[in-house]
Amino acid sequence: MADLRTKFVGLDLQNPLIVSSSGLTDSVEKIIKLEEAGAGAVVLKSLFEEQILHEAGMLAESSNYPEADDYLKHYTRSQNLDTYLSLLEGAVAKTKIPVIASINCMSVSEWFDFARKIEEAGAHALELNVFFMPAGKDASSKNYEQLYLDIAENVKAKINIPVIMKLGQNFTNLLHLADLLYHRGVEGVVLFNRFYSPDINIKELRMTTSEVFSSPVDLRYSLRWVAIMSALVEQIDIAASTGVHDGTALIKQLLAGAQAVQVCSAIYKNGPAHISGMLQELSDWMDDKNYLDLDAFRGKMNYSNIPDPEIYERSQFMKYFSNHH
Repeated sequence: MADLRTKFVGLDLQNPLIVSSSGLTDSVEKIIKLEEAGAGAVVLKSLFEEQILHEAGMLAESSNYPEADDYLKHYTRSQNLDTYLSLLEGAVAKTKIPVIASINCMSVSEWFDFARKIEEAGAHALELNVFFMPAGKDASSKNYEQLYLDIAENVKAKINIPVIMKLGQNFTNLLHLADLLYHRGVEGVVLFNRFYSPDINIKELRMTTSEVFSSPVDLRYSLRWVAIMSALVEQIDIAASTGVHDGTALIKQLLAGAQAVQVCSAIYKNGPAHISGMLQELSDWMDDKNYLDLDAFRGKMNYSNIPDPEIYERSQFMKYFSNHH
């Protein structure tokens, strides 16, 4: 039988499938079911800086005592953090798989102290879910990228558990950023984050939300960069994410060089039992190919290991469209 064990940022996983930060991981009961279904690890639903600041602001606005503002903001932060730490402690105590905490942060602030408390509560690693909307025309891309580096560096200075940065794909040079993160102590990256996307309801002329779940076709976004980064920034571990809906996609990401693979939308749509089906498909494929463990084929199809690596660089459909008239 195929050995599905792997390592990700120094953590021992029974298999490479990690359940992403989401509503799937917002209670101990749900996490227990995910473990029973076969998940190799889970990332807790994120602690959102933006939400905490919003709630603190709403409370302060409702108060008739301006001097109470600081107290209300501190109280809101403490309440949210205490609730999160309780979830973390319960998940660690009642499961045997690695539990990765997640902070969704948007500033360089007191989150560094939160990170220390998360480590003390027993998190096996911390995923930083960071995104800065580059909406200022006078700021260079370097200014925005520096914020990611500053957050990573400051968090690493506070805690000893592995730090993972969940990235979007819209960077001028993603490989350079990953290398800079590695040199600031970040052990792993997740490729890629899915961000909130607005939409417009043309009948009611109001803003709404676009599709939340990923689609299997979204695999193309992460597969290319997993294959390139695993070859050219070898020191940093990669968890593939986005568009992984079945065992075939899981296999592809491992062939591209991923150490682990995060799954979310497929579990929302099919339930936790879908995890065991994906892992069975991986195991059956490995048996058919006579691969005894993941290292026997991991990265076999990455940028360095295929005859024509420029396939991963190509951006135009030259061959496809030249054959369609």
